Amino acid sequence: MSFGERLKDLRITEGLSQMELSIKTGLSQSAIAKWELNKAEPTASALIVLSKFFGEPVDYLLCLID
Repeated sequence: MSFGERLKDLRITEGLSQMELSIKTGLSQSAIAKWELNKAEPTASALIVLSKFFGEPVDYLLCLID
């Protein structure tokens, strides 16, 4: 599994669109779309925001742990 797949799974589990996730986190919708398609990688600060939002460790988001 890739970061993009993990992010999309978490987002869908929360019942959020990319735009809703963008609004709730302050991250751009276009960045979220690129991450989910594995066309770009998030910055460290974006990973921290996502980690706090989803309540998951960064290692989980990066697929380093299950």
